[in-house]
Amino acid sequence: MKKLSKKIVNILTRKKLKISIVESCTGGLLSSAITSVGGSSKVFVQGLVVYSNQSKIKILKISKKTIKRYGVVSEQICLTMVKNVSKICKTNMSISVTGIAGPSGGTKKKPVGLVYIGIKKANKINVNKYLFKNRGRSYIQKATVNKCLGLILNVLK
Repeated sequence: MKKLSKKIVNILTRKKLKISIVESCTGGLLSSAITSVGGSSKVFVQGLVVYSNQSKIKILKISKKTIKRYGVVSEQICLTMVKNVSKICKTNMSISVTGIAGPSGGTKKKPVGLVYIGIKKANKINVNKYLFKNRGRSYIQKATVNKCLGLILNVLK
């Protein structure tokens, strides 16, 4: 994780890009992975943990109607999260994460381990859906952060 974070910070610095992150199920772990690197203050603008529906509504201006229609763990919410954090922070690159880390909260349609990751660089946005093995909350959170770091690196190359 540390190696990937260091590579990301180096590339962002070299390319003079700024990054913002909004995360839910990872609870700040992704932001922590990036900011654990010395010099990250040159590229890391802001990390938001919007864990509750209320914070998604208040901070990210996601409508209650959208949340009710799709649920917070959905492609639509992930897409809105990444667009809105990009607007709020005025960054060239933004990441959003929403998912179900467990141990409870899963359903047949949306099981524990379901995670959506959104990446926005300039005007290009991708939202990816993942289903991590349910090996516990901590495993799902760490696997999500690792996946995010890998995706960030791919987009930067």
